[in-house]
Amino acid sequence: MTVRVNGKVVTPGGVISQGCVEVRGDRISAVAEYPSVRDGHWIVPGFVDIHSHGGGGHTFTTGDAGQARAAAAFHLGHGTTSLVASLVSSPLELMRSATAAFAPLVREGVLAGIHFEGPYLSAARCGAQNPEFLRDPATDELTELIKIGDGALRMVTLAPERPGALEAVELLTRHGVVVAVGHTDGTYEQTRAAVAAGATVGTHLFNGMRPVHHREPGPVVALLTAPNVICELIADGVHLHEGTLTFATSTAGPERCALVTDAMAAAGMPDGEYELGGQAVTVDDGVARLARDGAIAGSTLTMDAALRSAVAAGVSVPDAVRMASTTPALALGLGDQVGTLQAGLRADLVVLDDDLEIVRVMRAGTWVE
Repeated sequence: MTVRVNGKVVTPGGVISQGCVEVRGDRISAVAEYPSVRDGHWIVPGFVDIHSHGGGGHTFTTGDAGQARAAAAFHLGHGTTSLVASLVSSPLELMRSATAAFAPLVREGVLAGIHFEGPYLSAARCGAQNPEFLRDPATDELTELIKIGDGALRMVTLAPERPGALEAVELLTRHGVVVAVGHTDGTYEQTRAAVAAGATVGTHLFNGMRPVHHREPGPVVALLTAPNVICELIADGVHLHEGTLTFATSTAGPERCALVTDAMAAAGMPDGEYELGGQAVTVDDGVARLARDGAIAGSTLTMDAALRSAVAAGVSVPDAVRMASTTPALALGLGDQVGTLQAGLRADLVVLDDDLEIVRVMRAGTWVE
């Protein structure tokens, strides 16, 4: 059966104001002009979130497959058709068990992969990461996790200044795992060394990083100016001032900036008390902070809200869509499968009204209830 979705279609080449996306089975079969369409909704590719810890009251950080399935379903309702499960710094045993629990969900397509944000991070820039679990990268444990995941391990965030970091970067990239630089107090030179070794993502740029200084530009400038690095941006109005968001976007371009949620279980839930990586979190007015010291503890963001926030800050709709879908898909090496409205790719799309609010979501050719 062929399904046609008509409206203002956002493609890699721009907006087809009177357009149609044709779907057969689970694939896009055609994207074309459709002159009879008048003032339709926005039709955009499904969002790709490469950094999320949970949502809808459910978390990825405990390694529970049921929780992961429910969190993915919550974000799917907000247009995220490809989602990476991000864990926080944890003991090795939890990393093992989470990898084993989530690998079947990756094979099933519920998750787009597993992301270990830590534990190989800077104590000085750990943010909401639990300092008790921070340690130097170890190639033996990474090799074990890669083996357990059997292709499910998609990304690891580390601080390049830690002993053994460059060896870890080389090992991971050799096995097809994306390496991200984040939660780092490293210098410009140390960051550039990690990029030279194979790191290709900057984890939530500016946050959890040594700040920019005119005599020591640090990791932010090293990542922003590296032509092969994609920089994560949390567009929730809390992690980044809108001027910082638009500065990063104009500097690196939408082809190197990826909107992420960094969402925790409290996304979509009421204010109150929550938990992240064994630490108490208080959510007040939608802002999550550690109870012990007030550090920002992830977000309550969804990808549709991130898109609206970026547009409100001055990013054009086509550029914001690229940052929410196309660029993060490329960051994961999935650009030939998802992230754009293009014939042959999986039929993941989001229908938005003129306020960029969700109307309908399709994943793999099926409308989401």
